[in-house]
Amino acid sequence: MLTLPIIGKWFYMILSGEKGEEYREIKLYYMTRFKKIFEMHPNSYIPKGTDIKEICFRNGYGSSRPEFVAKCSLDIKTGREEWGAETGKEYYTLKIHEIVERSGC
Repeated sequence: MLTLPIIGKWFYMILSGEKGEEYREIKLYYMTRFKKIFEMHPNSYIPKGTDIKEICFRNGYGSSRPEFVAKCSLDIKTGREEWGAETGKEYYTLKIHEIVERSGC
């Protein structure tokens, strides 16, 4: 399962249901990781956006930090400023559908 670190502010906003998406820059680091678990269009790093996978989000780094597992789909789109995105910038966007497990939070 893919584990992504996330800062506390966004971590707790997702847990409370206030934030429904998490953003990651479109760069090779995330391209290769997302391509391993999400279905992409042929010969590209563009997600089809139709499959839902479980992703672990950890509040910071280290195995003893609070974490949760959420069912997510992946798309590419501009994000919302109030959720940490820059205006007009496209991101890999993980849509949070459901939190299925919590640990330490």
